[in-house]
Amino acid sequence: QVQLVESGGGLVQPGGSLRLSCAASGSIFRIEGMGWYRQAPGKQRELVATITSGGSTNYADSVKGRFTISRDNAKNTVYLQMNSLKPEDTAVYYCNAGGLGRSGLFGSWGQGTQVTVSS
Repeated sequence: QVQLVESGGGLVQPGGSLRLSCAASGSIFRIEGMGWYRQAPGKQRELVATITSGGSTNYADSVKGRFTISRDNAKNTVYLQMNSLKPEDTAVYYCNAGGLGRSGLFGSWGQGTQVTVSS
């Protein structure tokens, strides 16, 4: 069983910054892809950014140039630096990770962290 725990959400004014963290724990042999997704009220969950074990990244068009995803493989942790935040970035942000654990392949989600951008 692999658990993901997010932190770093909160309330921020438009134009502000937040940094989200997500730490994976459990019987992990190797984590391949890690990523961040978000879900706003009344909308479907959408991809924000992903990063491979080798460091290749992918971003949603809506966050390119403002958000940066990174990871620390030694700590099994992924980060999302969010700058120039807009009200439309308001959502619950979820961490996702996939890889190989003691029980075989896994794909896990965190519990989510609320990000609210408002003046």
